[in-house]
Amino acid sequence: MSFIEIAKKRYSVRKYKNKPVEEYKIKQVLEAGRIAPSAVNYQPWYFIVVRDKKKHDDVASFYHRDWFKKAPVIIIICGDHKQAWKRADGKDYCDIDVAIAIDHMTLTAADIGLGTCWVCNFDSIKCSEYFKLPPYIEPIAMLPLGYPEDKADINRFSSKRKDLDNIVHWEIFNQYKI
Repeated sequence: MSFIEIAKKRYSVRKYKNKPVEEYKIKQVLEAGRIAPSAVNYQPWYFIVVRDKKKHDDVASFYHRDWFKKAPVIIIICGDHKQAWKRADGKDYCDIDVAIAIDHMTLTAADIGLGTCWVCNFDSIKCSEYFKLPPYIEPIAMLPLGYPEDKADINRFSSKRKDLDNIVHWEIFNQYKI
C-alpha cells in the first residue's frame, strides 16, 4: 500500500469492536512513535499505554464520550518540555515533536488494520494528577486504539478538503488568494 493510500485510510474512529488488540500490534504503533523525527533528535515524548479495565475507566473519565470508553486501548502521549528543543526566540518545539510522533502512530495503526482518534479535548489537569506527572511533563493527547467497526470513506477528500490551488503559494505568499 502506498503512503497516500494509508493516509486516506486513516480517519477518526469513534466506533470500536469489542475485541482486544494484540500486544505486538500495540508495540508496532508505539515503535512508529518512537522512530518519529524530532527537533535536534531530542525525542521529548513518553507514551502511557492503558489496557487495565479499572485504569481504562479512570482515564476515560477525563474525556466524557461514550464511544471513547469502548476503545480497548488508550495511549496517553506526553511531552517533556525540559527535553524539547527551543528555538533562539524561545519557541518550544515539544508540541510539534509530539504531533509528529502521534501522526506516525495513527498512520501505522491504519496500516495494520487498527483505528484511532486524536483526542485533545480532555481534562489534562486530572490526567496529570492521575499519572502523577511532574510539571514539565504535559499530557498532550489521548489516542484510543482498537479495531474499527466501520471503514474509512477514502473518497471523502474530494469534498471535505480544500483544493491545492487554495492552499499552495508558489514562490511568494499571495495574501489575496486567501
